[in-house]
Amino acid sequence: MDHTPDPAHPGHSVEAERLALSRRIARVVLAIALVGLGAWILHRFLAALAWAGVLAIALWPVYRRLAQALPGGNSRILAPLLVTLAVGLIFTVPFVYVAIEGAREIHIVVEFLSEAEHNGVPVPEWVPQLPVVGRSIEAWWRANLSDANAAKELLGRINPRSVTASARLYGPEIIHRFIIFGFTLLTLFFLFRDGTLFSRELLRASDRLLGPDGERVGRHMVQAVLATVNGLVLVGLGEGALIGIAYIIAGLPHPVSVAALTGVLAVIPFGAPVAFGAAALYLAASGSTIAAAAVFCFGLVVVFVADHAIRPVIIGGAARLPFLWVLLGILGGLETFGIIGLFLGPAIMAALISLWRDWTELPSAGGGQLGGT
Repeated sequence: MDHTPDPAHPGHSVEAERLALSRRIARVVLAIALVGLGAWILHRFLAALAWAGVLAIALWPVYRRLAQALPGGNSRILAPLLVTLAVGLIFTVPFVYVAIEGAREIHIVVEFLSEAEHNGVPVPEWVPQLPVVGRSIEAWWRANLSDANAAKELLGRINPRSVTASARLYGPEIIHRFIIFGFTLLTLFFLFRDGTLFSRELLRASDRLLGPDGERVGRHMVQAVLATVNGLVLVGLGEGALIGIAYIIAGLPHPVSVAALTGVLAVIPFGAPVAFGAAALYLAASGSTIAAAAVFCFGLVVVFVADHAIRPVIIGGAARLPFLWVLLGILGGLETFGIIGLFLGPAIMAALISLWRDWTELPSAGGGQLGGT
């Protein structure tokens, strides 16, 4: 009798396929569960990780030049340490400066509040001259600030007890922000130190998940982050420098500090008009109406040119994003993720546009894609 087994074994083949499918499903479920658990554990530090990633991408060319300039034995530790310390100083020194100056000038605020509670605050001469709203503001001012009793009732809410209560309320949150900032710097150091290895691992992971197009999508996201940093931060600082010249010519007190604040606010959409608008109001209150109008008009021109001509070219050109998607990415990211969304939004839009182009482009006669090479 012939005992040779049937080579087909259809039952064994189906069972093996079911076992392999169940293992793949188990691995996917386990991976999703672990990712979800990790995100839940780190959810209060995700913003710090995102900031560290954005800073590492933006400053990577600077770090590479510094690492190449240092001796080989010291570049692995010293270069990331120096760049991380520089980032920490750039962010902390202005905050410390503002805190010290605010502590020095606090007595002026205290004296103003005391004087207002006893004698009231007279209406400035320029308030009635404001177009459209001047009379309304003057009427409110006379009813609430010019009268000593009304001013005392309105300003009496600002007292040491309320300040102490606010400090107790917001103190833990401020401490938490400092902890997050410290964790951001720590993560940034390790990203600089192990960035090359980490980028290779990301490329391998994207290749396994998305195939050959994964690396290109990742590069588009990195280019979007770099372009957004250049378009928002550098252009914003340029706006602050140009408007700062107008501050100096107009005779605004502390023009350099106000220009620096204008540059920082210019990074945020519609933030610069708040700064130079407040400066123009101060000049108008001081009697320099022409200088106030000149500062305000010059600021509008600078912001209009920067937001409608320079930024779309820098961000959209490098990331291959249409202007509409650049604007939606910036504003939508800001609303969804906060300040970090200014940089994450365009990067996500770049990835979506890249995937959309992969799915919609038709293959060419030679087997490639239109515009692919």
